[in-house]
Amino acid sequence: MAERKPQWPEAGDLVIATIETVTDYGAYAKLDEYEKRGLLHVSEISSSWIRNIRDFVREGQKVVLKVLRVDHEKGHIDLSLRRVTKRERIEKIMSWKKERKAEALLRGVAEKTCFTPDEVYQKAQVIEQKYDLYEAFEKAAVEGPDALTEIGVPENIAQAFSEVAQERIHVKMVKVKGVLEIRVVKPNGVKVIKEAFQKAKGEKIKDAKITFYVIAAPKYSVEVQAENYKRAEDVIHKTADNVITAITKAGGEGTFRRDK
Repeated sequence: MAERKPQWPEAGDLVIATIETVTDYGAYAKLDEYEKRGLLHVSEISSSWIRNIRDFVREGQKVVLKVLRVDHEKGHIDLSLRRVTKRERIEKIMSWKKERKAEALLRGVAEKTCFTPDEVYQKAQVIEQKYDLYEAFEKAAVEGPDALTEIGVPENIAQAFSEVAQERIHVKMVKVKGVLEIRVVKPNGVKVIKEAFQKAKGEKIKDAKITFYVIAAPKYSVEVQAENYKRAEDVIHKTADNVITAITKAGGEGTFRRDK
């Protein structure tokens, strides 16, 4: 979990900062993720000619900066704006927003469990071996408390994580569809098909939702919702294979095609 940062950033780190003071030679910025201040020298503001520094930075503005040098003894931190790419800026802002939201969610877990946020953090510290904090909440929202208990989080903490996550996080799911064409020329054909579908839906797939619809016999639609397309594709093909295998064993036949 990335919520317990070191006291000092390192050279090369991207940081969220608030511009506090603008001078003729640059600007002083407060590092929001650390209790530190740094200098953004005029030469590190822009690669182009600067007539007025305030055309680029102003007091109260939040910016993404790159750490150039850190002098622990003198307490100096040199920063750069011009060395931050557009992609780095976007990714850092997204990461920072997730960290802030994760901190708020952690406070929600603390309220539910009657622990302090620090106590919750200590009890769930095993999470950092596999996920960052926000990712853990997303997993708990989709898969429930088992996603955390299986990596060693205490059951009561995992349950609270799941409840808070499901209340406050809307995980965007992607959807893929396909068509199963199934034939079982036997008196119990309908039962065989129904049982094949039920068995496929009963597979322990925590991070995906599987739904079957009748189009018009012998065609059936299969729909899978998951966190990303790769996972959804994996699940829909595995599900189709399981159904066709069950149908074939019962003396029927089946084919599958993906909807485009």
